[in-house]
Amino acid sequence: MRVGFIGLGVMGSRMTRRLIDADFEVNVYNRTKEKMAPFAELGAKAFDSIEDLAKQSDVVCTCLSMPDDVVQVYEIVFEHAKPGTICVDFTTVGMDTSQNMAKRAGEKGIIFLDAPISGGPEGAEAGTLTIMVGGDKQAYEKILPMFEALGENIQHLGASGMGSVAKLMNQYLVAVHSLAASEAMVVGTALGLDSEQLYHILKSSYGDSRMLRRHMEHYVLDREFAPGGAVKYVHKDVRLANQLMNQAGLKKFLGNMAQEAFQEAIDQGLADEDMSAVIKPLEKETNTIVKRS
Repeated sequence: MRVGFIGLGVMGSRMTRRLIDADFEVNVYNRTKEKMAPFAELGAKAFDSIEDLAKQSDVVCTCLSMPDDVVQVYEIVFEHAKPGTICVDFTTVGMDTSQNMAKRAGEKGIIFLDAPISGGPEGAEAGTLTIMVGGDKQAYEKILPMFEALGENIQHLGASGMGSVAKLMNQYLVAVHSLAASEAMVVGTALGLDSEQLYHILKSSYGDSRMLRRHMEHYVLDREFAPGGAVKYVHKDVRLANQLMNQAGLKKFLGNMAQEAFQEAIDQGLADEDMSAVIKPLEKETNTIVKRS
């Protein structure tokens, strides 16, 4: 099975290395050509174009930044991949994007699976990702060994688009919990509590959450905001999740406040900082810094 991988960023690079280590025959393409060199040294075949990679791969995987990137890449893939090729998109996109890609793939005799991931760079490196798959079940079962090289919690969720729905519900909670944790930490600190002491109380109480722990332990308290997942991407994800909330018929929901908060962080120049930097506009508003004692 020749596996083509397009997009060698923070997640894609680690996933590609996992596939090479699992002895898959791997083809790679990245817009920034220099990023392909380390994988060629490990035995992958580097391609100068998406067209050539698509022609010479049985499975084409993508891990990209934005929905528009997915549409643009698959416009090329669908024109050049042979019938029967299985395409797997690990990108977080809207349900409608995944369903449209699956429809267009089918018109070419190609199979498209939406398979967004959760677990961060550390999960990609360790092969412990959660992989949420929507689309043709026979195709899913055919390439399950590839998924198993990348993740531990691998779920086939039904028709095309269902993987994207599950991922966006996860990202909805990421955004809302990030904002709630930031508000609690900022307000407690502003009113006189020691930030570190407050954090230790919250993490051992019912208010605990994975986002509280992630943000405080690895980013906020030490004032280090190099991105594990950037503000701009969480904003994109919660915006797409909010569209699903509207589609389902909800009129009022917390995601709108989270979307506004992440937009404010972007407006203040924080788009490329870690998602935990959503706390910074709140700190500025209250003239407070959440940090270690």
